Amino acid sequence: MRLFRLARIVFVSLRFGLDRVVLDVDASGRLARVWKFFFFWRRFSQPRGVRLRRALESLGPIFVKFGQMLSTRRDLLPPDVADELALLQDRVPPFPAEQAVAVLEAFYGQPVDEVFRRFAREPVASASVAQVHFAELPDGTEVAIKILRPGIERVISHDIALLETAAMLLEKLWAEGRRLKPREVVAEFSKHLNDELDLMREAANCSQLRRNFADSRLLLVPEVYWDWCGREVMVMERMHGVPISQNDALLAQGTDLSALSRAGVEIFFTQVFRDGFFHADMHPGNILVHRDGRYIALDFGIMGTLNEEDKNYLAQNFLAFFKRDYRRVALAHIEAGWVPAKTRVEDFEAAIRTVCEPIFDKPLKDISFGKTLLRLFQTARRFEMGVQPQLVLLQKTLLNIEGLGRQLDPDLDLWKTAKPFLERWMGEQLGVRGFVQSLQTEAPNWATTLPQLPRLVHAALVEHERQRRGRGDELERLVAAQRRQGRWLALIGVALAALLALELYTRFG
Repeated sequence: MRLFRLARIVFVSLRFGLDRVVLDVDASGRLARVWKFFFFWRRFSQPRGVRLRRALESLGPIFVKFGQMLSTRRDLLPPDVADELALLQDRVPPFPAEQAVAVLEAFYGQPVDEVFRRFAREPVASASVAQVHFAELPDGTEVAIKILRPGIERVISHDIALLETAAMLLEKLWAEGRRLKPREVVAEFSKHLNDELDLMREAANCSQLRRNFADSRLLLVPEVYWDWCGREVMVMERMHGVPISQNDALLAQGTDLSALSRAGVEIFFTQVFRDGFFHADMHPGNILVHRDGRYIALDFGIMGTLNEEDKNYLAQNFLAFFKRDYRRVALAHIEAGWVPAKTRVEDFEAAIRTVCEPIFDKPLKDISFGKTLLRLFQTARRFEMGVQPQLVLLQKTLLNIEGLGRQLDPDLDLWKTAKPFLERWMGEQLGVRGFVQSLQTEAPNWATTLPQLPRLVHAALVEHERQRRGRGDELERLVAAQRRQGRWLALIGVALAALLALELYTRFG
């Protein structure tokens, strides 16, 4: 099975000239000259990016998904190749309804028509990992059922193993391959793909996002019906809306496209900076628009997370960027350790200014985030900045937002839309409100720590007394240290008591 699959991959690669895509990068090498001598008869009229896209489409859905992921790594790929891979669509024929019914009956242990009041045999959506059917729960609630493709885990494990082998050979046989970090890329792809194979994980992602946006005026997220969910089956609320790609239908239902585009920006920044948990697969196929103008999110297999350090770093960079304070941007990179400490700030500042300055005061239709990100990555490589894996999904999401923004409102001023939100968020994090929120977060710990202070002080005094007896020649020094520590502990106790009083006043006063 694996040998047959490998043979097919080699055949498709030669058919579309993927070997030339690799060798053309290092055309002066000996291997390239020998290879071209033996395959001189081949001629390709299509650009390399088109050939690579067509080859991945021929190899099947797993390779299509790999190409989609690669399209987000503009730090590694030439722009023409990345742009072409971004056009890949996960168009996969549905698997037979009989197989879907078999999966459900094996999971529930009873006939599907006894589990659901109604189950539509015809799927409404089909992708490489799963497909979706509409149904009704026994009480009449309309639901969407996501069903994992039968045997997909075996197919994925085979293809991942082949990709890992190809990545290893690429690194060992091609000097430029090491810079592209193929094994790291395959490992990243494998992780996200395996996450998508567990529909309970996706259901948990959906539930978390729904909780984050409860009662939101901007975003609707379907409810998960946990009693019907498992690793291979996910049952959620059926959502009704117009696909965001259908502008005419949106206008017909009275949707304000300009307001919709601004709401999309706010949703993105809310997910990233408020929650540190964001939908990382926001292509048009995963977004509907409700008749009241709210976004409807679908498909939660790929989600991104950021910690507090990442959020603060990004917010400082965005705000400095909006203010054209390129020195602050350069310093933030150095302080975060993303650029070597030896980097000369003035040089890094000048390089960032060169990339960013041309895109200000322009509407979205005149800006390409893809090209801007590429130039930023090239600048970062020149200053030895490493790739930050936790931000790769964020970059992908930014590119998705660019595409949606161009479609909905090409005149959208992204900077003016985003800046007030970021300034408000930073004020909440660093101002009085942020301080009070931190106190409220830490208050439960104080209830445990404060009663222990006398015991901790006593233990410290006993320990110093023991040391004093063992080292009489250091008596005076230890006594002085003991007194200093006692004063510090007293000050700490007073400060904690004051904070506790403030917390009690905040909650009950």
